[in-house]
Amino acid sequence: MQKLKKRVIVGMSGGIDSAMTLYLLQKEGYDVMGVSLRFGVWNSEKNLIKENVCCSSGAFLIAKNICNLFGVPYEIVDVKADFKNKVVKYFTSNLKKNKTPNPCVMCNRLVKIRSLIDLRKKYKADFVATGHYAKVVFNKSKKIFELKTSKDKNKDQTYFLSQLTQNQIKYLKLPLGKYLKEDVYKMANKLGIKFFNKTKQSQDFCFVANKSYNDFLTETLNQKRGLIVNEEGKKLGEHQGLHFYTIGQRKGINIPNGPFYVLDKDQKNNKLVVTKNKNLIFKKEFFIKDINLISDTKNDKLNNKEILVQIRYGDKREKAKIKVINKDKFNIVLNKPKMAITPGQFAVMYDKNTCLGSGVIETNK
Repeated sequence: MQKLKKRVIVGMSGGIDSAMTLYLLQKEGYDVMGVSLRFGVWNSEKNLIKENVCCSSGAFLIAKNICNLFGVPYEIVDVKADFKNKVVKYFTSNLKKNKTPNPCVMCNRLVKIRSLIDLRKKYKADFVATGHYAKVVFNKSKKIFELKTSKDKNKDQTYFLSQLTQNQIKYLKLPLGKYLKEDVYKMANKLGIKFFNKTKQSQDFCFVANKSYNDFLTETLNQKRGLIVNEEGKKLGEHQGLHFYTIGQRKGINIPNGPFYVLDKDQKNNKLVVTKNKNLIFKKEFFIKDINLISDTKNDKLNNKEILVQIRYGDKREKAKIKVINKDKFNIVLNKPKMAITPGQFAVMYDKNTCLGSGVIETNK
């Protein structure tokens, strides 16, 4: 009796990375199928985009064509309700607290990867896969799955996967982690694939246009005027709402005799604190909370451990030391000061090329 192939659901975005992910897994002998997830969008006349840029009708058509090319089934699954209730709600609730959230990190954990895993039963699949540049490796001695950085260090996306759990990554295939981006392009050209999405709109947030972002904030959170003061408390002007600003921001403060940088957001007194002294927005120490450890690392093993920390996507990883306060709160002490450590963003922890997990930056004081 012939052994059935293991099935993999590949998340299809209409881009080259998901297309080559599907191809590589099929080449490895898996029974693959493509699934595109339909996310929501801010439903407003003021929004200059009418479709989520991660899942436009054009992207779906390309994804379908890719699946047809390789002779595999393709489905579109609507997850708009989950996206609104989990990602957009997370985003707006953090903005109300004057934090700077990262919806992409939470979307992977709460909607994108989770939805694909939930679909395994429906489609009788064993694994799911995405086009992220990262690796999942089983550590035989520890008997756990680990998230590793990709071969392409400039493209590495472990930052965005740092909130995934052990029960999620054990189902996850990431074949692009072994390749450079340029090699992926060469592979597609060799296969004659020309219709992947080259024109994806550049967006900070997939559900609202960049030019509509302030309208989204105004309509969703309302304006709450307050004072702009310097670090000594001297009044310099007025702001329209603390949620319009982020730590380290220079543009858009709109007060004379600058440049000024956002130093702090005093939520209690509704004051925006700015400074001309750029050195003041550099800090060495901060706390993280809501900690997710991917591989169930014990806290006592992390205490006083020297690690690498990344405080925003695309930023350089810095040497630091962990001080465990409790299971839900760590103190991170950097070897050297870092600019604009921003509450609400994720600090991702690494032990060499292993992503340990991440936590939400609570304070930069």
